[in-house]
Amino acid sequence: MVTSPKDISAMSVDPSSSGVPFDLEKFRELVALMETHGLTQVDLKNGEQRWRLRRGPAEVVQMMPAAYPPPSYAAVPPSYAAASQAAATPPAPTAATPAIAADPGVTIKSPTVGTFYSANAPGEEPFASVGTKVTKDTVVCIIEAMKVMNQIPAEIEGTVTEVLVKNGDAVEFNQPLFRVKVG
Repeated sequence: MVTSPKDISAMSVDPSSSGVPFDLEKFRELVALMETHGLTQVDLKNGEQRWRLRRGPAEVVQMMPAAYPPPSYAAVPPSYAAASQAAATPPAPTAATPAIAADPGVTIKSPTVGTFYSANAPGEEPFASVGTKVTKDTVVCIIEAMKVMNQIPAEIEGTVTEVLVKNGDAVEFNQPLFRVKVG
């Protein structure tokens, strides 16, 4: 096996296979052509003379991850399904539980998937925080999507009452970012 042209000079000729000796210059040209064209194996035969050249490792082993079968789920017994559904139902508000305000405000939602940034640069003041009065054109944050920084306008007038995400968080399409009290 020849792995580089340097090894060619160390090759010996075996005249027992045929009466015609190897042409070392043609052999070097063939190895150079294999390298130029990215060939790993050549098998040539001319009459009684046969040249087999192989470059690189004798065997290439390609590791592929095992295919995992899709998860199978056991059937849920009816009694368990009813119990879990009952547990998921929130209890009705009582006198001891304060009710949520009737007007929680309007949310500003993400128009795209990306990374939320509250300021132009690290260490700078955020575009909007609790108590900030916003107009329709006020930029409230930046969402980076595919290396593009998108300035997100409030599109409503009011006062920011809650910031629902943290700087650097990944956000989804239509995910609430801010809660605003209109007016």
